[in-house]
Amino acid sequence: MKKIYCIVLIVFLSIFSSSLAFAIDSEITRKTLVDIRGIHVFVENIQPNIEKYASRFKITKEQIQQDVEQRLKNAGIVVLSYNDWLKTAGRPMLYVNVNTHEYEKYWYSYTISLDVQQGVMLETNPKIKTIATTWSIEMTGIANIGTLDSIKTNTAYLVDRFINAYRSVH
Repeated sequence: MKKIYCIVLIVFLSIFSSSLAFAIDSEITRKTLVDIRGIHVFVENIQPNIEKYASRFKITKEQIQQDVEQRLKNAGIVVLSYNDWLKTAGRPMLYVNVNTHEYEKYWYSYTISLDVQQGVMLETNPKIKTIATTWSIEMTGIANIGTLDSIKTNTAYLVDRFINAYRSVH
């Protein structure tokens, strides 16, 4: 029993210690949103383990994409098409991922994450350019096949948090 406890503790600590490297919604990370005048939205595919149930609640990649883009537009944030994104300095993107895991029949744990990713240069070598997460927020929850709409509700909540962060510096 002690061995299992130690393994769980090590995994827990490694997850949380590595998550410190990710950007969060803070005063500093909000400053990375200052010069963003428009943003491209990219939604990751819904995982197959939940897809057939989620579609009943309109939780599909396409529907999430549409909902996120509409919320941003309603807030006055320019949503960039893929072609416009390619032409935009820094290539700012709002990356949306709904990650699910069926832990018991018809019960799912989920994590919804929103990341602003944009082009950056290394301070140690400005010739090296890459994409990095500069702002992020996530939420973890549990739902069964009858309450999957909470995923949609919580995604909207996180988009609103992004909108508030964006507006706070514009």
